[in-house]
Amino acid sequence: MPAVDREIGRTMVPDGVELRLIQRGDEFAILLEDTALMSTLVSASEEALATMTAQRLGVRPAPEWLIGGYGMGYTLRAVLAELGSDAGVTLAEIVPAIIEWARGPMRALTAGCLDDPRVMLVQDDVAMLIEAARGAYDAILLDVDNGPQGITRLDNDHLYSTRGLKAARRALRPGGILAVWSCEPFKGFTIRLRRAGFEVEMANVRERTGDQGAHHVIWFARNPVAEPSAPG
Repeated sequence: MPAVDREIGRTMVPDGVELRLIQRGDEFAILLEDTALMSTLVSASEEALATMTAQRLGVRPAPEWLIGGYGMGYTLRAVLAELGSDAGVTLAEIVPAIIEWARGPMRALTAGCLDDPRVMLVQDDVAMLIEAARGAYDAILLDVDNGPQGITRLDNDHLYSTRGLKAARRALRPGGILAVWSCEPFKGFTIRLRRAGFEVEMANVRERTGDQGAHHVIWFARNPVAEPSAPG
C-alpha cells in the first residue's frame, strides 16, 4: 500500500501565512496551502547555496557566516561541512515551529546541526541582525520566502529592497559575499544588487542532485574590497 500524506504540524508565519508540515513515509514537506515551499526530496540547490559561496569566498581565518532561514537545515549542514572549527555561524529563523519541527519529528534529518558549537541560533528576523551589523560577516546566505518575490511575509520585501541590500553590504567584511537563493529568476534583481554597490554573479542550479529537477537561481553579490587611497 502506498504511503499517504499525514499532517503533523501547522504554524503561522509572523505577519504572514499558515504553513503545514506533511509527512509521507520517511519524507517531509512544508506546504503553503498546496504548494511545497521545501521538501526532503529536493535539496541540491539549498546545499549549493553553501558550497558555491564557500568556493567563491575561499579560506578565511575565523570566518563568520550568517544564514537567514533554517528551512530543513540543508544549507546549515552544508555550511558546517565546509567550515573549520574556528568558524562561527549565526542562524536566524523567525518561525519558532520550524525549529520545533527540526528538533522533533525531523530530528533524524537535523542530525544535531543546531547543537553544533559553532552555531548560534537567533529566533528572530534576519533583517534585524543585518541592520545592526557593521563589517561583521564574511558571508550572508539568504533563503527567505522563496526569494526576492516573497509569498509568505510582506516584511521580507524590505530585506530584498535596495535599502535592505545596502544594509547587507554594510554588514559584510571587504570581499564578503551576500548569496541569495530564489526558486525562479527575478527580473531586475541583478540591477538592484549592483545599485547597492555589489559585484554580482547569477548562477542557475538544479533542485536535485545529478543535474535533475527544476532550475533555481542563486545570486552571489560580493562586497568590493576598497581600493587603497592615493598618496596625498
